[in-house]
Amino acid sequence: GRLHILGEMSKALTAARAELGEHAPRIEVLQIPTDKIREVIGTGGKVIREIVEKTGAKINIEDDGTVKVASANGEAIRAAIKWIKSIASDPEVGQIYDGTVVKVMEFGAFVNFFGPKDGLVHISQLAAGRVQKTSDVVKEGDKVKVKLLGLDDRGKVRLSMKAVDQATGEDLEAKPKAENQPAAE
Repeated sequence: GRLHILGEMSKALTAARAELGEHAPRIEVLQIPTDKIREVIGTGGKVIREIVEKTGAKINIEDDGTVKVASANGEAIRAAIKWIKSIASDPEVGQIYDGTVVKVMEFGAFVNFFGPKDGLVHISQLAAGRVQKTSDVVKEGDKVKVKLLGLDDRGKVRLSMKAVDQATGEDLEAKPKAENQPAAE
């Protein structure tokens, strides 16, 4: 009887599925640096509670930096992992990020671009030409694309908008170098 049942089962499903079903409960595990655990949890657990509320995933963080994200929804797990990684990793110099203008000043605009991280787009880095007033180019709440230039001598994040094509998001500083080189024959 048992062999007959196994035979019928193997007709219906010959091998294990390569991918779990979209609504199958699952747990993803990732490692974060131990010094970033505090940032992921936040003051009084504020950040981690917000991640759980917005994504619906359950999150458990161990003291050694092991993060377990569990949910029956694959999209919730992906969103929670992306959020945690954006907090736990540092932005890379030369990379292009999507950002939101959070404050406009006379000398430039502060842009939130990497999870909780903000940086300054100096007035000289807003547009290709000379900019008289920061508010001529951007206003609070604008979605912009910024390139991370690095940190200044005081450890402040320096960003550039003029180095990035705002429509396509491509790096304009990398393009001219390629055009100036003679074409290979």
